[in-house]
Amino acid sequence: MIKEMNVRELALEVLLEIEKGEKSHLILRSVLEKYQYLTKQERAFLTRVTEGTVERRLELDYIINQYSKVKVKKMKPVIRNLLRLAVYQMKYMDNVPDSAACNEAVKLAVKRGFGNLRGFVNGVLRNIARNLDHIEYPEKEQTIPYLSVMYSMPEWIVKMWVSDYGREKTEEILQNFYIERPTTIRINENQISKMALIDKLEREGVKVEEHPFLQSALLISNYDYLGALDSFLEGDFQVQDAASIQVAESAGIKEDDYIIDVCAAPGGKALHAAQILNGTGFVEARDLTEYKVSLIRENIWRMGFTNIEAVQQDATIYDEASEAKADVIIADLPCSGLGVLAKKTDLKYKMTPETEKEVAELQRQILKTVHRYVKPGGTLIYSTCTICKSENEENAKWFVENHPQFELRWEKQIFPGRETDGFYIAKFIRRSL
Repeated sequence: MIKEMNVRELALEVLLEIEKGEKSHLILRSVLEKYQYLTKQERAFLTRVTEGTVERRLELDYIINQYSKVKVKKMKPVIRNLLRLAVYQMKYMDNVPDSAACNEAVKLAVKRGFGNLRGFVNGVLRNIARNLDHIEYPEKEQTIPYLSVMYSMPEWIVKMWVSDYGREKTEEILQNFYIERPTTIRINENQISKMALIDKLEREGVKVEEHPFLQSALLISNYDYLGALDSFLEGDFQVQDAASIQVAESAGIKEDDYIIDVCAAPGGKALHAAQILNGTGFVEARDLTEYKVSLIRENIWRMGFTNIEAVQQDATIYDEASEAKADVIIADLPCSGLGVLAKKTDLKYKMTPETEKEVAELQRQILKTVHRYVKPGGTLIYSTCTICKSENEENAKWFVENHPQFELRWEKQIFPGRETDGFYIAKFIRRSL
């Protein structure tokens, strides 16, 4: 067992790595895998405090700046992240006494070589603790600043969503990122029935719920480490969001179809397509780097499918051998990721208006290339894990305007909630000759 003090130190390390550019969900997963001897309670504390501190960063900085003469941006990385950790615990973790959050932050500051700042850390945190119920937030009438601070969302994103969806819908979206949510899994129905999997998971100590609108999915929680479950290791299920599951389900896949997934890692949609093919047909799961391809291969091996292959291929470069070859093209393309902020909490701070425009343009570049792989009468599924119209409806409209051989059959914007991420799906059919 490791002391809670050391769990806080691990949390600090995670935050510092995120600040250096590491992806929050990957660095946290890596730490949890490295320290598998942590108790379930310690793992839960580490996950909650790190994810929460990242998720609420803008609000935490707003609070700290009201009670510190040195503004957050000018602080040493260790100090600002210690303060964020402590303020998050004081404001959002009722089971942690304010005095404990403060004292442990001071001890960590000393341990990390900042003994000369122990008085500063202690003074700022004690002051915040005394005034936590009297923080002055922006007025509700100031729509953009208010929503930005209250939900820790960069102002440019709030402004874009308010313009696209209005204030009420935007606030609903922002609230839903903070809902505690179970993990969605897709059942490998070629290997195990739903009831058998439910029974197996429950025997492994996992809490299981039926999915409210997907027969092929379950909601699981109360597990410690996914990779330790026999049901996972034996390929009985794939972790996959409900919105993502709808990609293959809506594609009209038939036995013996040839399917190309052009940006497939880590392979959920491609594996789902292979499962629907039921041992027939073939799925070519492509991605840009050898690392991403290795992730797909790992999942193919775990699930035990033989009608799917992972291939390294740049989706922006035309592959002549694939011309008019596919019955179905799955194009789940690189995007801003602003629909999955509940899972990837740091994305909102890394994305900018400029990079959002760049990914929207990259999507067009890929669509312009891969649409040529669809057979006459075949299907192109275009999807993203964002809720930005410039990457979704506007790109779908652009595609049909510039590729009249394709017809938009339907499109669906899914907003984040307890059972699903934010996601967009559009289905195009290539007209027959």
